[in-house]
Amino acid sequence: DVLVRLENLLNDYFASDKPEKTGVPTVQYCADELNLSANYLSYLIRKETGSTALKLIHARLMEEAKYIISTTDRNVSEIAYGLGFQYPQHFTRFFKQNMGCTPNEYRSQITM
Repeated sequence: DVLVRLENLLNDYFASDKPEKTGVPTVQYCADELNLSANYLSYLIRKETGSTALKLIHARLMEEAKYIISTTDRNVSEIAYGLGFQYPQHFTRFFKQNMGCTPNEYRSQITM
C-alpha cells in the first residue's frame, strides 16, 4: 500500500539527519524513493485519501514540528534547521499558516 510506504518513508526521513542535509521532503523526493513518478504518487494519494501528496507531507512535517516544540526546549531556529527549512522565518510562516499561531505561541499554549 503506497500510503503505508509513504508514511514509513517520512518516519525514517525525520528520524534521520536527512532534513538538515537535504531540506524539507518534497513530493519528487518521496516519489523517487518509492520508485514512482511524482504525478503517479500524487494520483495514488489523492485516490486513497482525497488529499494531495504535498498536503500529506506537510501534515507529517507539522506533526514532527509540534512534537519537537512540545518535548524539547530548542529554539525556533534550531527546530527550523533540524526539520530542513533553509530559513527560520519560512518555518515560522509555515507553522502559523497551518496552526494559526507561531511556534513560540504554540509552546506557550501547551505549557500553561
